Amino acid sequence: MIVATAGHVDHGKTSLIRALTGVDTDRLPEEKRRGLTIDLGFAYYDLGDGEKTGFVDVPGHERFVRTMVAGVSSIDAVMFIVAADDGPMPQTTEHLAILDLLGVDKGIFVISKIDRVDEKRTQEVALECEKLLVNKSLQSAHVLKVCALDGRGISELKSSLLNLRKKWRPRKKDGCFRLAVDRSFVLKGTGRVVTGTVFSGQIGADENVVYAPGDGAPLRVRGIHAQNALASIAVAGQRAALNVTSSEGRSLAAAKGGWIVGQRMGFSTRRFDARIKALGDEEKGLRNRMPVHVHIGSADVTGRINLLEKSSVEPGCTEYAEVILDRPVHTVRGDKIVLRDQSARRTIGGGVVLDSLIQTQKRSKAERLFFLKSTSNFEAEDAFAFELAHSTTGVSLSLFKCNWNRTQREMDKLVKDSGAISVAEDE
Repeated sequence: MIVATAGHVDHGKTSLIRALTGVDTDRLPEEKRRGLTIDLGFAYYDLGDGEKTGFVDVPGHERFVRTMVAGVSSIDAVMFIVAADDGPMPQTTEHLAILDLLGVDKGIFVISKIDRVDEKRTQEVALECEKLLVNKSLQSAHVLKVCALDGRGISELKSSLLNLRKKWRPRKKDGCFRLAVDRSFVLKGTGRVVTGTVFSGQIGADENVVYAPGDGAPLRVRGIHAQNALASIAVAGQRAALNVTSSEGRSLAAAKGGWIVGQRMGFSTRRFDARIKALGDEEKGLRNRMPVHVHIGSADVTGRINLLEKSSVEPGCTEYAEVILDRPVHTVRGDKIVLRDQSARRTIGGGVVLDSLIQTQKRSKAERLFFLKSTSNFEAEDAFAFELAHSTTGVSLSLFKCNWNRTQREMDKLVKDSGAISVAEDE
């Protein structure tokens, strides 16, 4: 299980992880000098069930929201932290909105620094937090009160996290391997190491992968650490570090924001169709052709939204849109996105990728809307059957496989179960 922190700057996220795990996740000299989390920090701890739980410490400052989004893009639960002396602050609201857009529904609301105020103030903040949770994905989260300095509430927090872990179910290992890169560095004597969360599939040592977006050149996985331990395999839901090398002796350019994916998944796109939602407190909603920052996985890409049906998305409402990017990214159906304004100062909406436009770009707008509306809540099997029934030219197996992130074995079974007739595709 992977648990992230969230909350306003200086509300005690890093101190809380240190009190829980004994690990100081601020590793950079500047972080220690300023007492401010700048990059993602990581810790691993056995809560008492014999398994390691991964903790991701994210920045709370508004300047580093892009890093925060990367840290929570594929987590299982969150510790949402609000300081008792300050109470809810601007990034409290923004972080909660981001988690809601990403669909994070398991977590604990933690009121920290209770040593700084009296019980009456602590209760006031608890009530404020409960109001913030109304109609949010985290509305069922328990509210706990802790002090990282003297240990009050830490044992209760551990117990609550362990209860979350007992209810947690490992993610399915289906689909092709995809790891969103949030760190990339070179270790002397080891070579290039990339770290991130495994979104889907699995990979073993000595297998080949590719970096996307890139030129498709194969990389070999020389070694794996999963959940901070040497491993022979990395699977969906784990934090993993991969030691990768070019199988062709070339220099590597695997940067933060990209993906390490299975060999046949190394495609990228500059446009995709999505279902997007404007935040309820966005006074003007989202406008057609509006310039935005688009967050996918650990990537932050500028672009604009091209609404497919209306001229605007009203606050709190959902519409279908084509998202057009200024540079290519790797994405598949089901990836969650967060939208921030042109200056990257505030979060304005988000949504989910429905089609990376590798299938729909030759269709008219009306046809695209028909397919998007009809299949937006479908699983792959139902979507494949729908495509077969309504497409006059058949279904491209290679494109469907990529967009839906299916392995070749999964595609073969899908075709067999559907009774479809497979013919060779034109190159």
